[in-house]
Amino acid sequence: MYLSFSPFPYLQTERLQLRPIALDDDRALFFQRTDPGMNRYIDRKKPENVEEVRQFIQTLIDAGVQGKSVFWVISLKDNPALIGTICLWNLDPERDKAEIGYALHPNFQGQGYMQEAFEKVVQYAFADMQAKTVEGVVHPENLASVRVLERNGFRQTGMEDNLLVYELKSF
Repeated sequence: MYLSFSPFPYLQTERLQLRPIALDDDRALFFQRTDPGMNRYIDRKKPENVEEVRQFIQTLIDAGVQGKSVFWVISLKDNPALIGTICLWNLDPERDKAEIGYALHPNFQGQGYMQEAFEKVVQYAFADMQAKTVEGVVHPENLASVRVLERNGFRQTGMEDNLLVYELKSF
């Protein structure tokens, strides 16, 4: 599996640009990681302040440079502001496997944006990274996320820590 993300893999869809996260995305990412609606199905520590988010952003940037994960900001083509995020992480080069994670601001949900970004990132995982499997792990009540996975051909393969595990294998 190819794990070099330098130069950063900018991706585009018809309406979106997927770009690297930057320190000035701190306030938008703070909202994303603290909004109760966006985090209803995610069990993670909420950041206390924007500085903590800036440290997390630096961790994401460093992980990309080290080939440990790739984290994109989802933005509209005509506006670079963060409307969501999507990443490939928990990379397992021995099994040629990557996990996909994603989130979209509530104001932009239900408009097909995540579907566009998701398709492009899965295509990148198989074609560019040469992954053989992409996995998605979701809370059973997160029906919107389950629909994204299933719409893209992912099939449930089990449960882990009370979360549904979905996989898509390359052909």
